[in-house]
Amino acid sequence: MKAQIHPQYFEQAQVVCACGNKFTTGSTVELIHVELCAKCHPFYTGEQRFVDSASRIQKFQKKQEIASLHVTKKKEKEQRKQDNAPKTLREMLLEIK
Repeated sequence: MKAQIHPQYFEQAQVVCACGNKFTTGSTVELIHVELCAKCHPFYTGEQRFVDSASRIQKFQKKQEIASLHVTKKKEKEQRKQDNAPKTLREMLLEIK
């Protein structure tokens, strides 16, 4: 092995999870911060939980609300158009009878 090219290895590297869980492992970094671990990961706990650090879920829900508003406005506009549309000859003849 060449000297001075390998990183320093820490046998007691500390891993800290966002849930508060701490454990030690071997690593080239002395302190590691993680968002999920085996104690809080939904696969291991069986609970459904969303990890959303960039508020992507709220952005998506907001886009969905705006889209549904556009759809309802479009339907209302089409309905008004149909109500104000001139009647066909058949409709006019059926009204006379």
